[in-house]
Amino acid sequence: MPTVQRHIEENSHRISYVREIVKQRSVNLDAVPAVSPALMSDGQSWKTLPFSSPNSTIRLGTMFSGIGAIEHAFQRLKLNHRIVFAGDIDEKCKKSYFANYEISPFDWFTDARLFDARKYEGQVDLLVGGAPCQAFSMVGKRLGFEDARGTLFYEFARVINETQPKVFIFENVKGLTSHDSGRTWKIIHRIFCELGYDVYYRVLNSKDYGIPQHRERIFCIGFKKPRTFAFPAPIPLEYRMYDFLEDYVDTKYFLKEKGIKFVTSHKNREKFYTQINGDIALCQKRNQQFNWHGDFVYHPVAVDESLDEMFDEFVFNVKEVEEKYYLSEKVAKYVLCSGTKNFKTRTETDLDVARPLLQSMHKMHRAGVDNYVTFKGRIRKLTPRECLRLMGFKDSYKIVVSDTSAYQQAGNSIVVDVLIALLKQMDITQYGI
Repeated sequence: MPTVQRHIEENSHRISYVREIVKQRSVNLDAVPAVSPALMSDGQSWKTLPFSSPNSTIRLGTMFSGIGAIEHAFQRLKLNHRIVFAGDIDEKCKKSYFANYEISPFDWFTDARLFDARKYEGQVDLLVGGAPCQAFSMVGKRLGFEDARGTLFYEFARVINETQPKVFIFENVKGLTSHDSGRTWKIIHRIFCELGYDVYYRVLNSKDYGIPQHRERIFCIGFKKPRTFAFPAPIPLEYRMYDFLEDYVDTKYFLKEKGIKFVTSHKNREKFYTQINGDIALCQKRNQQFNWHGDFVYHPVAVDESLDEMFDEFVFNVKEVEEKYYLSEKVAKYVLCSGTKNFKTRTETDLDVARPLLQSMHKMHRAGVDNYVTFKGRIRKLTPRECLRLMGFKDSYKIVVSDTSAYQQAGNSIVVDVLIALLKQMDITQYGI
């Protein structure tokens, strides 16, 4: 989900045109049956599903591309892919995007309303986009189609029509399904179906797909060729927000690569020789330090350690957090304030599952809205790197913008791990070339 398109004129011809189309689709809308979310899969877990054509290449097109969540998902899955086109109106997003992905400058567009995608017809296997959602968000004014940003979904639909991708994924806030008593989603769903696609949708929460962040978003998937599809079932959450932090711990307490591989081996885990982050400790043994049997606590990897990303999905580099991320006494007092007579909020810090990351989190809201952690008696905000981790971006992702922009970009992104679950569940490789 990209940043706000600040210079969109509310009275532009283009916006009026889209609103007229929406108005036409609203005729007799109440007579149309309510659309129901698709089922969850009750079969094999998406984590163990194999790709049928792992050597195929997926031709990828993205709109409102932000910092490239779907592109990073393909990188993490190590799937062959080629970016056909991408675009975002925010210049800082473009800077981040070009620092992390390979794309020709000629295939980048700035304004979705001016993007003519007809030259890419038949060249896109997967189209992904999350149009700006402030018009439908529970935190905004929820003006929907009356907000200029609310009409941008039509540009996504137009590009579907112009490029005819084999599959598309449309993402937005959960509030889109309830806006205007469900009428807004009926219109959007109707337009996607009219394009000739078999459409499935469901609200998914990132904490159900491996990331300790409570973030609910609607995911709508359309297939050009009809097929039966069920959304990936939730998996147990194995990590806490703590596991994504950067606070320093003495390196002598960390196992080296050989030790980690031994402790986390299938044989070791299946025979219960060791456990990691167990709720109840195993029987302690005097020699467990030397034979690597017993209890271990997962913590980001040591400063001087370098591991293959394929070895552990969530082994991060550890570094001491810079002083600038700690809150002054005055700011900490505001952040931890429970509210006023007219406004009350909970002030918990150090949550196991993070609150939804916001694109405005650089402004430091109260603790009931943003995420804060404590370390040695001091309170601090999350670092940009930690925010990116909580959106599913590995540390290989390069941060090339200011902290303020990095916070905004993380808060606006799609959670990578949810996209990975979707790509595995649908077996995206069968749609490649």
